[in-house]
Amino acid sequence: MDLTLPESGWTVRLVALGAITTLGASIPVGYSIGVINAPSEFIRLWSNETIVRNYDAHLSDSSLRAFIAAVISIALIGGVIGSLQGAYIADKYGRKKSFLCCAILLTAGALCFLCCRAASSVELLLLGRLLVGLASGLTTGVIPMYLAEVSPIKLRGAMGVLCPLGLTAGVVVGQVASLEQVLGTEAHWHYALGCYAVLNVFCYAFYFWIPESPKYLYSVKGDQAGSLRAIRKLFGRHSIGDDYIKLQMECATGQSGTSTNGQSIDDGQPPAARTLWSVLSDPTLTLPLVLVCALQGGQQLSGINAVFFYSVSIFESVGLSSNAAKFANLGVGCLNLFVSLFAPLLMARCNRRALCLLSCSCCAGILFMLTLSIHFKDVVDWFSYLCVGSILLYIIFYQIGLGPIPFFIGSELFDLGPRPTAMAMGSLSSWGCNFIVGMAFPTLQSVWGAFVFLPCSITCVLLTILVKYYLPETRGQEVTEVAQKVAQGFRSKVMD
Repeated sequence: MDLTLPESGWTVRLVALGAITTLGASIPVGYSIGVINAPSEFIRLWSNETIVRNYDAHLSDSSLRAFIAAVISIALIGGVIGSLQGAYIADKYGRKKSFLCCAILLTAGALCFLCCRAASSVELLLLGRLLVGLASGLTTGVIPMYLAEVSPIKLRGAMGVLCPLGLTAGVVVGQVASLEQVLGTEAHWHYALGCYAVLNVFCYAFYFWIPESPKYLYSVKGDQAGSLRAIRKLFGRHSIGDDYIKLQMECATGQSGTSTNGQSIDDGQPPAARTLWSVLSDPTLTLPLVLVCALQGGQQLSGINAVFFYSVSIFESVGLSSNAAKFANLGVGCLNLFVSLFAPLLMARCNRRALCLLSCSCCAGILFMLTLSIHFKDVVDWFSYLCVGSILLYIIFYQIGLGPIPFFIGSELFDLGPRPTAMAMGSLSSWGCNFIVGMAFPTLQSVWGAFVFLPCSITCVLLTILVKYYLPETRGQEVTEVAQKVAQGFRSKVMD
């Protein structure tokens, strides 16, 4: 039985909660993604000197490149591990404490970065990246779920996109901080890596002010009094009467048997948290689980990171200097952030399914056009400008659907029992595919050239087909209604 929150619209506490989670965790996670690339050469030189001094070992150039790759990729491995643990932590300790755990891991990682040079320790650098990765996996799995659970139905989408919005903003802030004109210098790169910890203060300062998820308290912990207090804390003292929870319990008591997504309903008692195996083996959860994992994994395989990686060379091909191309790449990041600012409005006013279809189909066509324009840009002069235009169009269409929707769609497809596990599996898919792209893209680019974007285009085509035939519309609907549409697996009829 899921708790229905009062449709009271925006409140000061609800807006503040969105801001606190975004500033305290989502932006620092995005920052750690965007800050690492620019100072990598300084990190390589310092690591070489430190390893020689501490271990009297002289590494070859290939070994040093492998070490820097390990520094970058260990955060992705941490993201996978953090995703796997997200469901357990969210159900065992609650959504609010999971948010605190994210901030603690981020702060610990920042301290490792800030101390690694003073301690002459490459181990601290690696540990810091691992801790940041753990926090990142936990954040992307828990924060969208937390925000969706504290929101009324009509605000669920707008709150759900705050996490990806924070990630996008953090990437841009990280890119700015890592510029040589700011902190991306040989003397200050470690400050660039760790200065995001200032934002973690928002979590610690307001932790006791923000409420736990009322739905978690009611449906998972069975704490009806606590859920009543949390609702009043979010929506005001007079938002609901004292008999509201009692009425909810009476409605739940009238239900029996098994819900549409396999969750036991036992005379209004709170459902037990679902284990990973019970979710994977439940046939009524197969389709929504595939949707969540495919959308989150496909989001990474669609080529967003690859486009950013390639954009500097494309800007150089149209005549920009190396330094100007880097600033142009930063401009692309700013465009990415600017378009993402419209996501809360889009999620509140537009259907998820329509946005996702438009985004995936357009990204598929644009990536194919980008492939051809890169391949023939030395043959046709104006194709270089077509490359730039393709990148800008891709960023726009990516951010209207494929960028924000996968982060929170799991909270609209799953009831509370299996929801943490499903969100954790989606986050695992995202970080796993991110790791694959990070490790495989440079090699594939050297072999395939411009055609490295064709798999990305094909991924978007497959996502378009999946969304068209199997993703139900979730905007403005109760989770139980949506669950009925996908309970028959791939035989489900979701286009009604």
